[in-house]
Amino acid sequence: MKKRWKAASIRVLLAFVLVVSMLEISLTSASAKNDEPTVLAKAAIVIDADSGKILYEKNANKALGIASMSKMMTEFILLDKIKAGEISWDDKYNVSKYAYKISHDTALSNVALREDGVYTVRELYEAMAIYSANAATIALTEVMAGSEKKFLPLMNKKAKELGLKKYTFYNATGLSNSQLQGMHPKGTPKKGENKMPAKEVAKLSYELLKEHPEVLETASILKKTFAKGTKDAIPMENWNYMLKGGKYEYEGVDGLKTGSTDYAGQCFAATAKQGDLRVITIVMDAKEKNGDSTYKARFDATKVLLDYAFDNFEQQTILAKNATFSEQKTIEVKNGKEKTVKIQATEPIKMVVNKNNIKAIKTELVLTYPSISAPVKKGAVVGYVKVTGDKYGYINPTELKSNVVTTTSASERGWLSKGFTGLGDFFENVWDKVF
Repeated sequence: MKKRWKAASIRVLLAFVLVVSMLEISLTSASAKNDEPTVLAKAAIVIDADSGKILYEKNANKALGIASMSKMMTEFILLDKIKAGEISWDDKYNVSKYAYKISHDTALSNVALREDGVYTVRELYEAMAIYSANAATIALTEVMAGSEKKFLPLMNKKAKELGLKKYTFYNATGLSNSQLQGMHPKGTPKKGENKMPAKEVAKLSYELLKEHPEVLETASILKKTFAKGTKDAIPMENWNYMLKGGKYEYEGVDGLKTGSTDYAGQCFAATAKQGDLRVITIVMDAKEKNGDSTYKARFDATKVLLDYAFDNFEQQTILAKNATFSEQKTIEVKNGKEKTVKIQATEPIKMVVNKNNIKAIKTELVLTYPSISAPVKKGAVVGYVKVTGDKYGYINPTELKSNVVTTTSASERGWLSKGFTGLGDFFENVWDKVF
């Protein structure tokens, strides 16, 4: 009997230990899921593509080499001109000596252009956006500005319009000037490299998607043939291997631009959408665990960021519409028949937050004055509610607010009533001074 009792007790104890262990593993996994990601890149950032809310950043304000992510600026300016009617997709381009020579450099990403070839703007744009074709990019600058040198001021002007600050553009492609066979834009360094911080690359990507969402129609194409149907046909495969059907396919990825040079390392500006959430991720100078710089490293780093964003973030309502405040439901009224009026917020406040750490986000009631003088109309603005506890903020300066208004009115007391009140105040002051 005692042996059976001991055996049963041991089984119960073992079961208890097993349950506790599983609970600890579960809690550890949840905690790990909550933790900010470890990204093997010199700089990185993740933002919500709708609001510009920053979800995570690492060394995001330091200007680093951006390589072919530069081409997003060239795309932006081209799409602006298409939209404005200054350029047509069917406009023709006659190949310059500069574009021809660069197009036949097999060490670079290119579609070979014929010396006597004529190509449409659309063909060149697709080669740039899908295959990161450098000579095609140069060709487009010549279409838009007459030369790559004359195109640089357009890049700087657009950067200024977008509010970028720490940018350097020496060419339109993102190549090192040393790779341009001595034909780099005059006045720029022979070994010049385009630079920008990860945060500003994210801002460029954000504004590009806002202004020209159609950019994804081309950026999401995995494979296409350049000059199809001719003897010069060239198969193009998108360098973004995270697209649907790509080697490192990731659900929802449909853009945006890869880049790499010896100086910049492995870079990638990605965007993906799952459910209602679209994010933009930037990784710069990504590395393998052993420190090697490989094209796979940029996709591994991007996957870490995308997993973190989609596993942990969602849009939530931080303040409901017409919300009232437990700490202060009314505001005092001076010289009113009513001593107080009720108050409430007007509009809801919504933001993308870490759903596992929502308690970190708070709201703060800020009243313009501690009291308000009669008469008071219903709907009078008396302050606002702001959000606090947000760690990273937004890619553009943003302060989430909701106005606070009165929901009841208060009429002014008559002169006689105010007179008695004033007289009472006078004698009360005298009494205090005497005694």
